[in-house]
Amino acid sequence: MSFNPTPYTLHPTPSINLQVNGETRSCLAQTPIPELLQQLGFNPRLVAVEYNGEILHHQFWLDTKVENGDRLEVVTIVGGG
Repeated sequence: MSFNPTPYTLHPTPSINLQVNGETRSCLAQTPIPELLQQLGFNPRLVAVEYNGEILHHQFWLDTKVENGDRLEVVTIVGGG
């Protein structure tokens, strides 16, 4: 008796376009906000994010996954005195 598993194809996650600080960027669909920020070179601990016109509180970042056409404004927090 031989085992012959049913072949299956993994469907890659599609790439999407979104606006980040007014520039069109691409990433994988359903990328969580912290991962996207790191891919774009931001330190997630030092930024504030506006997501589709609303300030997105840090506690919701992991649950928020980007979709095609989303608009983000990322503002770097700078300390000084």
